[in-house]
Amino acid sequence: MVSLDDAVIARLERGGSRYEILVDPELAQQWKKNPGSVNMEDVLAVEEIWSDSRQGDRPNESDLVKSFETNDTLECAAKILEKGSIQLTTQQRKEMTEEKRKKIINAIATTATDPKTKSPHPRTRIENALAESRFSVDPFLSVERQVEDAIKVLRPLIPLQFVMTRIAFRIPGSDYGGALGVLRDLVEKEEWLSNGDWACVVSCPGGMRHDLIDQVMKRCSRAEVKHLDR
Repeated sequence: MVSLDDAVIARLERGGSRYEILVDPELAQQWKKNPGSVNMEDVLAVEEIWSDSRQGDRPNESDLVKSFETNDTLECAAKILEKGSIQLTTQQRKEMTEEKRKKIINAIATTATDPKTKSPHPRTRIENALAESRFSVDPFLSVERQVEDAIKVLRPLIPLQFVMTRIAFRIPGSDYGGALGVLRDLVEKEEWLSNGDWACVVSCPGGMRHDLIDQVMKRCSRAEVKHLDR
C-alpha cells in the first residue's frame, strides 16, 4: 500500500458531486489497463472516499448510493478510477518522470553492451543520448514498454548489443550464503567440491557482468571468477 505522501488523487465528477480517492499512481494505471491484475486494496493509500481529500471532507452514504448504486468503498473506488482521471501536481509528475527515466537508463545499462568493446555503456552516455534524441518519458507507462522505445531511438546514436554472458564462480563454503543471495536467480548449474567450496555457472546480460562480479566480491573477497565466453 502506497504512503499518503506518495499518493495522488483520482477524481470523478458525477451528478453534480465530486468524488476522490488517494491512489498509488503506477498501480492505478495498471488497474485501469487490467483491473484483474491488481487488488483495489493495494491501489488505495487509504480505504476512504472523499468529496475533497485535501480538506478531509467526505460524502454522505446517500450520495454514494445515488451516484454509484452502492456505498461499498472498494466498489465506489473502482468506479471512480474507471471513469475518473488521475490528478498529478507538477512536482509529482516531475519526480515520477525522473524516477522512471532512471529505471529505463539502468535497464539498458545492465543489459546492453558496446559491440566493439564488449563492455557496458556508461549510464551518462545512455542518458546523454536519450536527451539528444529528445526521448519523452511517460510517468505511467511501464519501464519494459519504454525500454523498447528508448532502444529504437538510441540505436542510431550509440551501438547497442544485447548478449548473454556466462561466468563461473568458486566460493569458499563459509561464504556460500552471501554469494547465493546475489547469484540465486542466475545459476545454471552448481556443485559442492571435495574441499567444501561451492562452484557454480551463471548466465546474465553482458551489461550486468561487472556489477555482478563486484557484488559477489563484496560478499566474498576470496571468490574465484572465470569468464566462460572468452
